[in-house]
Amino acid sequence: MSTQGKVSLAIVVGGAFLGGILFATAGANLFGVGDAVGTSGQAAALDGSTQVEQSAPSTPSGFETAFSEVAASVNPAVVQIRAAKVVDRQRRNPFEGTPFERFFGQRGPSEPEVRQGLGSGVVVRSDGHIVTNNHVIQDAEQLSVQTLGGEQYEAEVVGTDQYKDLAVLKVDASDMTAISFGSSEQISVGQWVMAFGSPLTPQLNNSVTAGIISALGRLQASPQRGRGSNQGGGVQNFIQTDAAINPGNSGGPLVNLQGQLVGINTAIVSRSGGNQGIGFAVPSNTVERIATQIIEEGDVQRAYLGIRYRKAPETLLENESLPKGSAIVSQVEEGDPASEAGLEAGDIITGINGTPLENYLQLGNQIASMRPGEEASLQINRDGETRTLSVTLGARGESMTASGEGDQGGESPSSAEALQKELGLQLQDVTPDIARRLGLDEARGVVITGVDQSSRMIRDSGLQPRQVIFKMAGEQVSDMSAFMEAYQGVKPGDAFRIAVRNPDGFVFVTSLRRPTDAE
Repeated sequence: MSTQGKVSLAIVVGGAFLGGILFATAGANLFGVGDAVGTSGQAAALDGSTQVEQSAPSTPSGFETAFSEVAASVNPAVVQIRAAKVVDRQRRNPFEGTPFERFFGQRGPSEPEVRQGLGSGVVVRSDGHIVTNNHVIQDAEQLSVQTLGGEQYEAEVVGTDQYKDLAVLKVDASDMTAISFGSSEQISVGQWVMAFGSPLTPQLNNSVTAGIISALGRLQASPQRGRGSNQGGGVQNFIQTDAAINPGNSGGPLVNLQGQLVGINTAIVSRSGGNQGIGFAVPSNTVERIATQIIEEGDVQRAYLGIRYRKAPETLLENESLPKGSAIVSQVEEGDPASEAGLEAGDIITGINGTPLENYLQLGNQIASMRPGEEASLQINRDGETRTLSVTLGARGESMTASGEGDQGGESPSSAEALQKELGLQLQDVTPDIARRLGLDEARGVVITGVDQSSRMIRDSGLQPRQVIFKMAGEQVSDMSAFMEAYQGVKPGDAFRIAVRNPDGFVFVTSLRRPTDAE
């Protein structure tokens, strides 16, 4: 494994902040990413020794010394990781592009090719346990580790957690310098940090860069593992930094000026493939918890609710004055914890454990930080009424998902055409043919066949063609007649809920407001 590999660009993680998140490793094009976490780690299992005592520098030279001391203390714990993968490469047709291509058009036989990936890691136990990113080593057939002093070791994978994009390796060594852990709960925006790793090429091993913590709690939905769910791969909770991170830095440590680990460098936002001052790291508390579980127990126990959910639309938030991070329950898995606690599809989760949601992804992140068997208190809004449900969290496996009467006050439209003009929705009964095309079990409900995109209310509502309305203003909707009857009970200017079933089978809830005559 001494052959120096090619440096490949970092891969784009879809739907990320700005132009896209890239894995900060040169091997990312070859090898993956991911949620969750469970039981808390045991600090005693990770015997770091890189912490340095720093006094507040009073001179520029004292400030320089602070960085130098951290670099000298931490670098011996930083390693370079090379990951080899054998892939089949199709031989090129020598007649391609010539007049003979039509006669000799078949490609040649495939031949094996060894590709090299480059990443970084950090020793977390002096007996040779190393933490890196899962995407650095995923699918690798051979792994080697090189230390600051040039020693090389073959490495074995102890365990991985693709949801948080972390992996633990083991090399046959003892008395290695291990990183000291700091608490990612005690860091703050503007604090100085340093990043370590092997950016771009093996020759740049143990490079050190410095910057500040730019932001905390950057929540990002992980790649989907199931159909149509925002909870499919869980939620990432990143530290953002402007310390230079480039392809090859993935898996390297982000440390404070006491030489303590505060994060594992994982991804960058870049339009060029290189550093643009926006990097992300997995918080050290998560790293410690997962690494300890993998080393001591062999796997990671993660809590789960057993639901799929999505962000509540703006119209629902505005019309009902709900917390801006409220989440709509799209599906509840039968027999899972949420189902046992009485949670239903269409419920609006507004808070967890007494804290209102400011970002709907906080729900998955909070559940991920809890242990299986713990109780989570969910604040929900069901049909306009608030209530609290207590859920005993389950132990999540690889395939599971976090987983009045009143005056009508005016004349109501008497036809679908008038309703379309007033509300901005084209509707019709679900016929047997439509039910068959949409994969519905029965021909009941009202299907949306068109929406008025010029209406801000409709644009913000999240309503789309092919959704089937089954509940409106608290009334079950079996056909257009039932829909019109329920709509006539809504006063002009009042808001009302609409519950729909998406083509993927999941439930979505939003809110509209009946226009007044002036509108």
